[in-house]
Amino acid sequence: MENSIIEISYSLDTLYFLVMGAFVMWMAAGFTMLESGLVRAKNTTEILTKNIALYSISCIMFMVVGYNLMYPSVGTGVIPELAFLLGADNTTEEVLNSGGDIYYSSMADHFFQVVFVATACSIISGAVAERMKLWPFLLFCVVMTSFIYPVQGYWKWGGGFLDQAGFLDFAGSGVVHLCGATAALAGVLILGARKGKYVDGKVVAMPGANLPLATLGTFILWLGWFGFNGGSELIVSNVVEANAVSMIFVNTNLAAAGGVMGALILSKVMFGKSDLTMALNGAIAGLVSITAEPLAPTPGLALLIGAVGGVIVVYSIITLDRLKLDDPVGAISAHGTAGIWGLLAVVFTTGTLSAQLYGIVMIFLWTFIVSALFWYIIKITFGLKVSEEDEDLGVDISECGLDAYPEFTKSSSTGPSVYPK
Repeated sequence: MENSIIEISYSLDTLYFLVMGAFVMWMAAGFTMLESGLVRAKNTTEILTKNIALYSISCIMFMVVGYNLMYPSVGTGVIPELAFLLGADNTTEEVLNSGGDIYYSSMADHFFQVVFVATACSIISGAVAERMKLWPFLLFCVVMTSFIYPVQGYWKWGGGFLDQAGFLDFAGSGVVHLCGATAALAGVLILGARKGKYVDGKVVAMPGANLPLATLGTFILWLGWFGFNGGSELIVSNVVEANAVSMIFVNTNLAAAGGVMGALILSKVMFGKSDLTMALNGAIAGLVSITAEPLAPTPGLALLIGAVGGVIVVYSIITLDRLKLDDPVGAISAHGTAGIWGLLAVVFTTGTLSAQLYGIVMIFLWTFIVSALFWYIIKITFGLKVSEEDEDLGVDISECGLDAYPEFTKSSSTGPSVYPK
């Protein structure tokens, strides 16, 4: 009888894990739509190509090395055991005899984790949009998913020194979002701004081509985030865990809503207009802010944490522009600045300020230094930035040979064929 109950729990929790992973995988579509809506029409195809390719690279590299690097059988706490090729899945019988309290397929765990690393790469994609060559970017994704992300992920989620120091990050405000944003920041610094973005000390607006698409992408991300945070509870097969997942869903939803209103109200106060792009980034900032601890806050506190995230993201986007750090979609602010705030907000409910600051600093330093090194190596070997002529024409033509909107772009009649004779 006891084994039958455990088998039912195993099946239920494995199914839950897989469905939540599928929710997070659907966030890849959200990032794709958001980014393609916030870039100019002549750069849309390349953004679409980057996103489907980076997701595929993430799946392959995390299977080959990243997962076992992040969750090794042994390690020093700083350096994990290096293991290649993911091992076989546990069978139900092996799990039942393990003596543990959590029962689900290890393959389900792998699937759930791989969609997280893809999220970190998607953050980078938007920040370097419209002027970076496609294949050098994809080469960096290989390094990011197989080495940079798994090592710092091991420090917290794999039982490394950050976990031992009391650093708290429930679903990845730091491990996923700060890591991705920091790698993006290093890339933006080495890559440089888009041509014509900063002229005579002024910021030149370069509006996105499709705000309905960007809004749809944000709603997709909002939906996917229930898997991101809810799935991180790992199981749902008893009353306590089912109630916990319910609270996580409520808090995640309210934080996003708070982020939208915080950003929207501030943009109205500052600019005299209700800026949709700020509201979209406010939603993401609110979601990122609650991700570090979506269970402990009350719904009211979750709303407040998200609203503060929405306010912060507006100031962060403006500040980065003043520093001439060109981020076309606001990814560094929405995921990085809001990620830091989310990690600090954990102190309101649990954890210590010193441990949270320690984790923030270590994730930032590791990711920034190693990312900058690899960005620079790629720059001097393959080049990062397209030529000014190609940037004027649009990277859709120079990198992919296709227009996303051929009926509405001048380059459609003059661009080279994707199938050269």
